[in-house]
Amino acid sequence: MSENKQNNGARATSAPPRGRGPGHGGPMGGMGGSGEKARDFSGTMRQLIDYLSEYRLAIVIVLIFAMASTIFAIVGPKILGEATTKLFEGVVAQLAGTGDGIDFEFIGNIILLLLVLYVISTVFRYVQGWIMAGVAMRVTYNMRKDISEKMNRLPLGYFDKTSQGEVLSRITNDVDTVSQTLNQSLSQIVTSVTTVIGILVMMLSISVSMTIATILVFPLSFVIIAVVIKQSQKYFKQQQEYLGHLNGHVEEMYGGHDVMKAYNGEARSIKAFEVYNDTLYNTAWKSQFLSGLLMPIMTFVGNLGYVVVSLIGGYLAIQGAITVGDIQAFIQYSRQFMQPIAQIANISNVLQQTAAAAERVFEFLAEEEEIPNTTTPEKAEDIQGHVTFEHVKFGYNDDEMIIHDLSAEVHPGQKIAIVGPTGAGKTTIVKLLMRFYDVTDGAIRVDGYDIRDFTRYDLRQAMGMVLQDAWLYNDTIMENIRYGRLDATDEEVIEAAKAAHVDHFVRTLPDGYQTVLDEESGNVSAGQKQLLTIARVILADPRMLILDEATSSVDTRTELLIQRAMDGLMEGRTSFVIAHRLSTIRNADSILVMRDGDVVEQGNHEDLLERGGFYAELYNSQFEVKDELTPSVA
Repeated sequence: MSENKQNNGARATSAPPRGRGPGHGGPMGGMGGSGEKARDFSGTMRQLIDYLSEYRLAIVIVLIFAMASTIFAIVGPKILGEATTKLFEGVVAQLAGTGDGIDFEFIGNIILLLLVLYVISTVFRYVQGWIMAGVAMRVTYNMRKDISEKMNRLPLGYFDKTSQGEVLSRITNDVDTVSQTLNQSLSQIVTSVTTVIGILVMMLSISVSMTIATILVFPLSFVIIAVVIKQSQKYFKQQQEYLGHLNGHVEEMYGGHDVMKAYNGEARSIKAFEVYNDTLYNTAWKSQFLSGLLMPIMTFVGNLGYVVVSLIGGYLAIQGAITVGDIQAFIQYSRQFMQPIAQIANISNVLQQTAAAAERVFEFLAEEEEIPNTTTPEKAEDIQGHVTFEHVKFGYNDDEMIIHDLSAEVHPGQKIAIVGPTGAGKTTIVKLLMRFYDVTDGAIRVDGYDIRDFTRYDLRQAMGMVLQDAWLYNDTIMENIRYGRLDATDEEVIEAAKAAHVDHFVRTLPDGYQTVLDEESGNVSAGQKQLLTIARVILADPRMLILDEATSSVDTRTELLIQRAMDGLMEGRTSFVIAHRLSTIRNADSILVMRDGDVVEQGNHEDLLERGGFYAELYNSQFEVKDELTPSVA
């Protein structure tokens, strides 16, 4: 398990920020890359071949078996033609009364030989399919593993600008596309090419003139196929696009079902769905209709070829230049000749889709990773929690600083409140402290050491975080609390729950601590979710705490109980509290008042009120608003 994965699993008790990049939350969120074309087809295919290099031997064996299987199948009609010739000659001789009749022994030997050949061909095909399936699944496994590990090495900034649907699409749709191509198309390419070459050789061995006549018919089919594919391809792309729109719309409406119902948005939702669905229907039937034309067209062209073959073959047979069995074998070969050509044409489209999917996977794997941990890290076992910000500057973009020049000192065990208006940089400070981002300039020190001198794992091991957006996953309540410390016993989990005042409501549930939370944790209230995340951080027992209005989702009575529990938890620990309701941080040892990325005031509650500055303005404005909203009693 990678370092960051352990960190998040053991300490972070709140949901990570959701990306708001292009397409986030929009209808395209669920799209994959299968409807696109690769920008660099040859480069991507080289990368894919390099990725498959460790399976080189298995793939070579697959190709050999595929070729062998095809060759054994190809020679069948030629051998069967000999039996047909022998049968024809026997019948003619018997009718003329000039021979011994049909040589059933010879025909029986031919049939036995064909049976052996077809059995060998089937066995070879089975073996190559079995090996290729194993390779494809192993590549799929490794790709998903590489992507998963890569996700834990990417900086948080990547996820802030990239939608979750985009990342999920790469690990599901795109990897599946590559897997299906490896499992089906790779051996099919070899089989098709071998079949075309093999059949061409067998046809030439029977009759050069009939082969030339047959080949001259096929350019007509190529022209028709090219026209049909060109027309159908654009509809296939539109089909993929609007399938993504439709899925995205359904996902949005399902995820925000309560809000949609509350604002009477059913009619608008249905109208949007019908627009997407109608467009999808129109493009889908056109694409399917056009692609469905290929087989009838090929059959028609093939029938033209049979007519030509029959005429020329009949003439040659009369001249004694060819046997009846050879004509029969040639007709079989001409029937088989078009199928692999059509498969190759179809595989070219599949390879374009595969290259597009693989390109997206490799682009993700090539994303710039977060700065590596120091190779000589400081020990973090005895962190006391003395935190200093030394002229910290930071911007999510290099040309736009969010934190301009932040300097502050926090002594061990102090409770520090961070207040300020929306966008002042409060949450950014927490992200810097947790090393979700690294400072642009200046330094943040813990116990005198630059936080970059610790590994991210050790730094985050010393911190517990509770944010407003409570994150719980699909498992029991017991396991959700245990997420704070994975080696905790059931008794320790229950003690943490009691400390967070969550034990009572859990025991009222039918299954108690074994109650399984659903996907959106909809079977517990927002306040109860918050209590569970607080129990999680209590169980983690960190040296430093980061709290972002941790009691905002609970009622007043529960808030008082939680405040007492949190006060006990914060005792002796350095705590950073992002506060929106200023009345909750009156007892803070120090308050950092932020405005436009800078600390404009610093001190305790009473001192800041006496100064009559920005903090006093913020504090008084909350009560002014409260008074304005309170109805007067006549």
